[in-house]
Amino acid sequence: MSFFNQTSVVGLVDLPSNKLERAMTLRNGLVSLCEGGANMDDSVYRLLRREFMDDPTVSHLVPAFVRTTQDKAAMWAFLKGHSGQWEPRRKYVREQFMPLIDRLERSPAPADAIVTDALQRFDAEGITDAWNKALSRREADPAGAITAARTLLETVCKHLLEDTDGNATYGPSDDLPKLYRQASELLNIAPSQHSEDAFKRILGSAASIVEGLGTLRNKVGDAHASGGRPVKPAPRHAALAVNMAGSMALFLIETANAKGIDV
Repeated sequence: MSFFNQTSVVGLVDLPSNKLERAMTLRNGLVSLCEGGANMDDSVYRLLRREFMDDPTVSHLVPAFVRTTQDKAAMWAFLKGHSGQWEPRRKYVREQFMPLIDRLERSPAPADAIVTDALQRFDAEGITDAWNKALSRREADPAGAITAARTLLETVCKHLLEDTDGNATYGPSDDLPKLYRQASELLNIAPSQHSEDAFKRILGSAASIVEGLGTLRNKVGDAHASGGRPVKPAPRHAALAVNMAGSMALFLIETANAKGIDV
């Protein structure tokens, strides 16, 4: 069956596994509904709506009218209220779905899924929430994404300090670089703990990344008031910060696991 030119009712068993095609199935079903068609079961609409709303990587791209309309009956009422003619309805649905479709066509970085899986298995309070916020805010709220990225690393370091060394202490005002230094020393990944030049360079670069995340967040994150000439981060800046934070969090967790530390 083609999901781009549907001529029969799409049920749950007919759904494709590809996320892009699932988004197109949802869009095409609503385009059909604009004409009073019934090419999509209500159960399919409910499932796909919830699936995309629960996905932190694309939830902010779900059209607002889908977010506020829980079933096909309510959707049909909304579409009829939007316009009394088919074509304006169809045009509206297609336009509203463009950001979501465009994002899925660009294929989100595989690293997102890898880090998400690792953090979920780590299963520590506050970590998954910070990562989901960082992912979902990259485009719509870059400053918020940068703040969430730093929160993610701070939380990972604190959990590692607590789990690795029962005597480890940190203060409420300890910043990210200090927390990372403590965690890296406990995990034996501080540059000063190695004599091989290549390892010292790599681990030194990792520490520099953490330092840079702290500086970036202080300069453009949303946790500090802007100065006379505020710097507004772009989505690409947020993506860089989130990707670095995710990679460093993954490195810390995998290092702890490799050393037999149950985290």
